[in-house]
This record gives sequence, structure tokens and C-alpha cells, in this order.
Amino acid sequence: MDLREMRYFVAVCETLNFTRAAEQCGVTQPTLTRGIQKLEAELGAPLFARERGHTHLTSLGRLVQPRIEDIVARSAHVRKQASLHLRLQGAELRLGVMCSIGPARFSRFLQGFRACRPGIDLSLVDATPPRLSEMLLDGDLDAALMPEPEEYAERLKVEPLYAERYVVACAPGHPFAARETIRMRDMDGQPYLSRLNCEHREVLAERLVEAGATLVRAACSEREDWIQSLVAAGMGVCFLPEYSAVQPGLVLRLVEDAPIARHVSLATVAGRRWSPSLVPFMEALRRSDLVA
Repeated sequence: MDLREMRYFVAVCETLNFTRAAEQCGVTQPTLTRGIQKLEAELGAPLFARERGHTHLTSLGRLVQPRIEDIVARSAHVRKQASLHLRLQGAELRLGVMCSIGPARFSRFLQGFRACRPGIDLSLVDATPPRLSEMLLDGDLDAALMPEPEEYAERLKVEPLYAERYVVACAPGHPFAARETIRMRDMDGQPYLSRLNCEHREVLAERLVEAGATLVRAACSEREDWIQSLVAAGMGVCFLPEYSAVQPGLVLRLVEDAPIARHVSLATVAGRRWSPSLVPFMEALRRSDLVA
């Protein structure tokens, strides 16, 4: 059945007058009549009875009326939602974020973007780089923020944003807190809280070996908030990207002889058309101070 013909049917049901229904639909009466006749032919029986200028529904017409009205109403709702989406009212932006990226660098940018584009609903998805790459390729994300120490997936297009240095995080009462910087060999014998999602774990381990430093493993976790809370409580120290600290009370110190940094990028799928919500996001991001 043609949706246009179903709209004609609904209009006649509302007006019980073919002339007024045609005016309501913005077509001529013969056009509306032919549409109703075609619908009746598909259903196999008349939908309306016209007697001496009086129009009323047949038993078949009464039977299908609620179902056809529901289809027409749903269609109108879909068209309205699509229109709002294209006008960025209620449009969703699905942004993946690697679990080790802290919000410090992005909070102000996202607040400004939201103020300029209040109709865009932002969904943030937290995951590891392999999972984010998979979700991007499957169409579950529009874009993803992630650092990748190795090569990105072949189909991903990467736009570099900024670099952030690795620092040592400690509690305010720790001896490191009284110094401006530390050296890698100062880590020898330190109780260490291991961030399992740290993408530069192997590089940091190599630098420690080169410096002759051996850590004392105190705990490990995939949860960044747990590791940072334990550091702030004085249970040990950890290496941390400088913008990832979110726990109050953390003291961050640069490592003067091991300037390791990671590069955070925005990844999208190469050749895939951007969603209406991603276009203004990318434009705002490229104008922002997030891009080095």
C-alpha cells in the first residue's frame, strides 16, 4: 500500500467529505478519489459508502481505520524526527573516549560546543583503543578520541590533537612532593600502582630498567579513578599522563631524564560521510585550542 493513499484515507475518515479531504491533502478531488480507489482495489472491497451526498465508512473501512491511522501517524513522527535531526535538534553525537584520557582538556571545549549547539545530544563511550576502533568501523561511534602507540586500523582517518607528557603522581606527603622534578632512578624501591590500560607501559618499563630502578608492585587496576585514589591516599606512586589527573590532592612531578609523551588524536572512518552532528563538532574542534 502506498503511504500517500493511506493519508488520503485518513483525511476522508476525518472529514467524511472527499472535496474537503482533497483540499486538506493539497490535491484535486479526482486525484484523491483515484488514490482511494487504488487502496480499495488492493484491499479487495470498498472502504467508504457514498449515499445521497453522505459518506460513511464500510465495515472494512472501520476495521482498517485504526491500523492505517497508526501507520500514517508513525510516518509523520519519523519525518518530524528526521527533520529535527537534520536541523540538529535532538541529533546524537556518539563520541568514543579512551578510558585513560582525562576530561581536563575537553571539559571547557565540550561546554562551549554544547552552548553553541544545544540541540545535539552528546554520548560519551569509554573503552580501550581496540574496542573503540571496532565500534568506529561497525558504525556504533561517529568519532573517537584515543592515543595509539602503534599504527591505527587501516580504515581509520586520524587527526592529531595534542601531546601530553607522562608525570609521576604521588600524595602530598610523599617525598617527591617536595621536589620540582624527579629522575627515573628515584623510582627505585617505590611502591607502584599499575594502570593496566596505560598504552606506554612497556616503554616506561624499559626506561626504568635503563635507569636501574626496580618498582615494588603495590596494586594494579583497569580503573583510572581507583589508581588515582590509592595514590592520593599514599599507597604508592604511578606514571600518569599530565591531563588525566582527576583525583583531588594528587601531586604531579615531571621526570627530567625520561620525557615520554603520548599523542591524542581524533579518529573517524576514512571515506564515510559524517553525520550532521559530527560536521559542526569537527569544525569547532579544529578552531579550538585543543589542536596543537
